[in-house]
Amino acid sequence: MAQFGFENDIHSILKLDMPITNAPIARWQRKASSSNTSGLSPGKSANVSLSSSKTPSKTPGKNKKQTPSKMGGDRFIPVRNSKQMDVASFLLTKENEPVDTNNAAGSSESQKAWSMSLNGYNIEDAKILHLGGKPLNAPEGYQNNLKVLYSQGATPASVKKTRYISSTPDRILDAPELRNDFYLNLLDWSSRNVLAVALHNSVYLWDATQGDITLLMKLEREEDYICSLSWTKEGSYLAIGTSDCKVQLWDVDNQKRLRSMASHTARVGSLSWNDHILSRYSCLCILYKRQERTSNTSGVFVRLKYIFLCLPPSGSRSGHIHHHDVRVADHHIFTLSGHSQEVCGLQWSPDGRYLASGGNDNLVYVWPRVQDGSPNQSVHCWSEHQGAVKALAWCPWQPNVLASGGGTSDRHIRIWNVNSGSCISSLDTQSQISSLVFAPNYKELVSAHGYAHNNVVIWKYPALTKVAELNGHEDRVLSLGLSPDCSTVVTVAGDETIRLWKSFEIDPVKKKAKDKLVKSTSSVIHQSIR
Repeated sequence: MAQFGFENDIHSILKLDMPITNAPIARWQRKASSSNTSGLSPGKSANVSLSSSKTPSKTPGKNKKQTPSKMGGDRFIPVRNSKQMDVASFLLTKENEPVDTNNAAGSSESQKAWSMSLNGYNIEDAKILHLGGKPLNAPEGYQNNLKVLYSQGATPASVKKTRYISSTPDRILDAPELRNDFYLNLLDWSSRNVLAVALHNSVYLWDATQGDITLLMKLEREEDYICSLSWTKEGSYLAIGTSDCKVQLWDVDNQKRLRSMASHTARVGSLSWNDHILSRYSCLCILYKRQERTSNTSGVFVRLKYIFLCLPPSGSRSGHIHHHDVRVADHHIFTLSGHSQEVCGLQWSPDGRYLASGGNDNLVYVWPRVQDGSPNQSVHCWSEHQGAVKALAWCPWQPNVLASGGGTSDRHIRIWNVNSGSCISSLDTQSQISSLVFAPNYKELVSAHGYAHNNVVIWKYPALTKVAELNGHEDRVLSLGLSPDCSTVVTVAGDETIRLWKSFEIDPVKKKAKDKLVKSTSSVIHQSIR
C-alpha cells in the first residue's frame, strides 16, 4: 500500500490546478501576514515589519550606488487564496463539459456573475481573440486537465476555385478499321472545325459544327493504308502520307487531289505544315489555278484564282525528311539526314523558325529554316530519351520552348529551351507517351498515353503538376488534337473510338472580355486601313 501512497503523492505534486500544500510560503503570503500583524499590534511589531519589508539601499560590505525607488513601491501581486483557486479549477472543468442547450441562458448568466466577482468585469466583453470551438475534454486517465495538448486542424487557406473538368467525354465516335500503330499520325483537326481521320486506306472528314461525315478519298489497293494527316493553316487543304511512299495533296472544298508525289523509299508516317515559309520562300509552295463561279446582276462569270500552298516536309521510315517544290516535275528539293530509324514525329515551331523531328532512334533533332542556315545542319540533337520520340509540341506562347515525350522504355516528358539547348524540366509519367499538345486557354500541357495507363493527362505548365486524368479508352491512346477554339481535346485509341473531351472551356465572363478586346482591335485596324 505504500507504493500507492507514493504514487498519489507524486500525482498531487504534478497536479497544477490546486495549491501546493507543503511548499515554502510565497512572498505575497509573507507580505500579507506581515501587514496583518502590523495592523493588529502597533508599536514594536509595526516597526519590525516595516524594517523587514524595506529593501536596503546598499548591499552590505559593498560600495554601490543607491537604486532609485519606483513610485508605488514593489509590483502589485494580487491575492489568490485557496477559495479562488478552487473556483478557477471549477470553471476550467466546467468549460470542458458538453453544453446543455436547455440551461444555456442560465449558464451564461452564472458565468457572467463569476467573472464580475473575480475580475471586476465581464471577460467576454474584453476578449481580443476568440476561438470558434471549445477544446476537447481530456481523455480518461489524465490527472491534470491543464497538461492536455489539444490538436486543431489548420484553418483552410483561401484556395482559388478551379474550373470543373468532366471525367467523361463530351462525345464518342466510332473509328472502325483504325490501325493500332504507335508510329502513325492518323488524326488532325483543321482551323475550320473539321476533323480528319484515317481509317485503314480511307480518309474521313467529320464536320464538328454540322455533324456531317464525308469520305474524302480511298487508296486503290486494299493492302495500302494511310500513315499520316496534316491540315494547312487555312484548313482548305490536306496532306496525306501513305504506306506506298507517297505524299498526296487534296483540295478539301472540291474533294480533288492536286498532286501525288513519290520520293521516299518507305512509308510516310509524319507530316507538318509551315505557312510561315510561304511569306519568305516560294520554293516550298504550289501555284494552283482554281475556277470560282460568282454571280452578279449581269449573269455568271468565271474568275481564275491563284492560290499559294506551302507543302509540308515529310518524314519516313527510312529516317529521312524530304522537302518538296510541287511547281516542277522534280519536286524533291533537299533531304534532312540525321535519324537512323523511322521519323514518327514532326512539328514546325509557331514562328516558323525551327522544325523539330523525333524518331525511333530515341533522338530529337531541331532543324533551322532554309534562310537561317544550311538545311542539312541541325541546330540541336538531344539524346536524353530512352525510347522512341513521337510526341512533339511547341509552346504557342513561348515559341522557343519544345516539349517531347518518350515511348515505353522512357516515359518521360522533357521540356527544352531551343535557344540555350538545355532541358528545362523532366517528368516521369510512368506510361508510354504517344502525343503532346499545349492548351493555351489555361496554359496547360496535355499528354496521351499508351501502356500501361491508356489515358489522357492534363498538366499545369511549367510546374508539370497533374491537373486531371481523363480515363475511358480501353486501349492505348495513339494521337490527340486540339479544337480551333482550344476548348476541346480529341483522342483516338486502339479501341477504335474517337473521344472528345471538353476540358478547356473559357469562363463566359473572360470570353466576353476577350471577344470585346478582339473586336475593338479589329475595328481600330479597319479604321487605319480605310
